[in-house]
Amino acid sequence: MDDMQTHGKYITWPILTLMAFVTVIGFDDIMYNFQNQGMTVITSWILMLFLYVIPYSLMVGHLGSVFNHEGGGLSSWIRGTKGEFLGYFTAWTYWAASVPYVVDSANSVGVGFGWAFTGSNKFQDTMSNASFTFWTFVTFVIFIFIQHHLKNSMEILSTIGGGMMFIMTILFVILAFFGLAKSGGHMATQPMTWHTIIPKFDLKYWSTVGMLIYAVNGCELIAPYVTQMKNPRREFPKAMIALSVMTAFLTIFGSFALGIYFNAYHLPNDLKMNGSYYAFSALGKQFGVGNLFMYIYAWTSVLYMCALLAVLLDAMTRMLISDTGEKYMPKFLRKTNKDGLPINGYLLTCGLSAFIMLLGVFLPEMNDIFNWLLNLNGIISPGVTCWIFFAFMQIRKNSKKYPSEYVFIKNDKLAYLAGFLLLLVTALATMLGIAPQDVKEFSHTWWYELIINIVAVVVLIGLGAILPSIRRREEKYGIAFDKKQWTAIFALIIGSIILDVWLGGTKIAWRGLMIIIESAVALCLVFLIGRRKPESN
Repeated sequence: MDDMQTHGKYITWPILTLMAFVTVIGFDDIMYNFQNQGMTVITSWILMLFLYVIPYSLMVGHLGSVFNHEGGGLSSWIRGTKGEFLGYFTAWTYWAASVPYVVDSANSVGVGFGWAFTGSNKFQDTMSNASFTFWTFVTFVIFIFIQHHLKNSMEILSTIGGGMMFIMTILFVILAFFGLAKSGGHMATQPMTWHTIIPKFDLKYWSTVGMLIYAVNGCELIAPYVTQMKNPRREFPKAMIALSVMTAFLTIFGSFALGIYFNAYHLPNDLKMNGSYYAFSALGKQFGVGNLFMYIYAWTSVLYMCALLAVLLDAMTRMLISDTGEKYMPKFLRKTNKDGLPINGYLLTCGLSAFIMLLGVFLPEMNDIFNWLLNLNGIISPGVTCWIFFAFMQIRKNSKKYPSEYVFIKNDKLAYLAGFLLLLVTALATMLGIAPQDVKEFSHTWWYELIINIVAVVVLIGLGAILPSIRRREEKYGIAFDKKQWTAIFALIIGSIILDVWLGGTKIAWRGLMIIIESAVALCLVFLIGRRKPESN
């Protein structure tokens, strides 16, 4: 146990592995992709492991070793290779991309509590979309308060939540195979042949690759903590390799175990939201213990998601605030309280989270909200992951300028090619993922989700492009905007978003054109208000 504890201010590599584990993969991630691809996902995971996860993790280890004295993680890697502006924009895009991830995690906490207290999914039938959104936001705000007041919450929750989730996954896989033997080899997925696990590499398959990447990315999020390790150049790569081994076990064997209890050819519509609980409930009934395993998993999931929220809320804000530079980041976002916490950064995170939740509130059912958030992550998250491979390509262009004790592929040209190929695959998966999943193609809901996908991406990424101009106004006038300007700008933006979302949810003809016109008018008004010289305080 001594090896699993932090020594003074240092974080040991097993702790860092668990912190990375809760940000990278979980039992739910297996469930999400199982619904997308069925049993063919086993082959996808094997391909992902060798062609993506291992090189991706080792590239992160190399980058972490090169920039072992930097505090901003990915933003520092880009800043150190391509300059201050791209370093800032990377920090912003990573932060913005983490917002849907945080909202999705808060949703999962609510679902976990529902199963833990009721033992079923009946609570979902009695809860409206608005109530689900409200309680998700309350969970999010409460957890920011806990994160602020509970010291070492990340290390504590990551150790407990990550460790318990890995144990529960091992338990499920082992007992599932025992159950398979107990039933004489009977599986719910029939027929089960080699053809069952071979994917059909068509357009539909490639449109789900983004969700696979979303499931396994995130290990770079814990890179800012490399400076808190005693020997980062040696221990950080070790943690990444351990992470790859844990990921391989969870994905490959976990997916096969799911095929024992679920018919991959006829899966429940709410599998992404409730599938994990269905699985542990079926496991418990097979072994004669009722819903015992399901209740244990429900509380494990709550702890695991809380650990994920803890790491995300702290690490994503560190990445935004650390090393982004005064030239591009507005002063009000860099401001910290007496404890050194960027409180305005947390408030902006709350605002963007509320915006994401508002976009999904008009979807038909709670299950649609849950699935849409997952698919939104499958668009934005892989897109931001492209920065990692871009940074790796830059350091391999001139390896003498970026010395490292740990080197992934000694040949620079071969290493550069590996980084380029991963960048290309990730970029293509991002673009293909913009098409809505889990709904009937070209239906009313499909078009609505397509619209809010585009709106979410434009707002989250576009806001980062505006911040440098706000910073320039601060330098010129002392303040960016006066109170009247801030009030008018926020009222226009919020009103425009609400109107666009409402129009997207109607069946009015030409609503797409109306949304474009309305948005253009609102942006022009915001520009005219924002370009005025602010009144002095």
